Amino acid sequence: MNKHILIVPGDGIGQEVTAVGKKVLDKIATKFGHTFTYDEALIGHVAIEATGDPLPAETLQKMRNSDAVLFGAVGHPKYDNDPSAKVRPEQGLLKMRKELGLYANLRPIKLFDELLSASSIKPEILKGADILFFRELTGDIYFGEKGRKNNGDTAFDVAEYSRYEVERIGRKAFEAARTRKKKLCSVDKANVLETSRLWREVIQKLALEYPDVEVEYQFVDATAMLLIKDPCRFDVVVTANLFGDILTDEASQIAGSMGMLASASIGDGTGVYEPIHGSAHDITGKGLANPLASILSAALLLDISFGLKAESDAVINAVDQVLKAGYRTRDIADKQTPADKILGTEAMGEAVLKFL
Repeated sequence: MNKHILIVPGDGIGQEVTAVGKKVLDKIATKFGHTFTYDEALIGHVAIEATGDPLPAETLQKMRNSDAVLFGAVGHPKYDNDPSAKVRPEQGLLKMRKELGLYANLRPIKLFDELLSASSIKPEILKGADILFFRELTGDIYFGEKGRKNNGDTAFDVAEYSRYEVERIGRKAFEAARTRKKKLCSVDKANVLETSRLWREVIQKLALEYPDVEVEYQFVDATAMLLIKDPCRFDVVVTANLFGDILTDEASQIAGSMGMLASASIGDGTGVYEPIHGSAHDITGKGLANPLASILSAALLLDISFGLKAESDAVINAVDQVLKAGYRTRDIADKQTPADKILGTEAMGEAVLKFL
């Protein structure tokens, strides 16, 4: 198989972890007889510094011309501390999702047994947790009208959804549920929000087309509590953009660390694969970042965009073997982890390559 992959490292530790993800893709190509070609592009703070634009036209065109995108992270403290900044790294991320039609964000929350002790949640509650989140990605409060009024003393952000936006993400979630435990939980806030009432109405109508899937409806606040109390009750979860953003970060604690969680942003064209962690400038350049989320994102890329299930499974199995061998990065190590088993970014990547 011949495929062209765009590497978009972005900011902070995105540079470090995507370099490891690329090495894993190279190893897979060699092992299974594929040819992967690559290009790189700028996004976020580094793009602003170079061009003044968080998503340059050249980057967007390269994305459209690629078979898949392996992405890092965007963000920089200088913007976090300056609410008045008109151009921000995150604008590049939102524009990328909109321009590429990436309306479905898939976030698998799967706990490796070896990391049961890495979470602050009791192991007996966590064991067996395996959740697939579908977060809608191009609507909601992130893309609605926003601004200031009353001389800047009042701010507003408008949440907005159209029926077709809910239907297309809902259909993908139902189809996924059919391949798993045939259970779907739709999360909203229909007791308060009109957008949520539309959301529930659309999901209820879709459910009639999938009589083999058991559907549960939960308010977002109840879901936030149940994710910690009883994560094993969930299988496939579908929710809106803002709720999905918050819930999946919360659910990262089920997996022990955000450094373990991969994601896929897909639509009708080029898919984008990225770890859910941010740019983490506090550890940038120190070789401390956990590259496993980027490696697992590469596994998702192989499976979803290229249909290479065996190759994807090989990557996931290599990560599992590394953890079974006791190797950890700092974020997933505990008091019992021997010092010589705590690896930096590159060393963890080399360990995965060795098992591959």
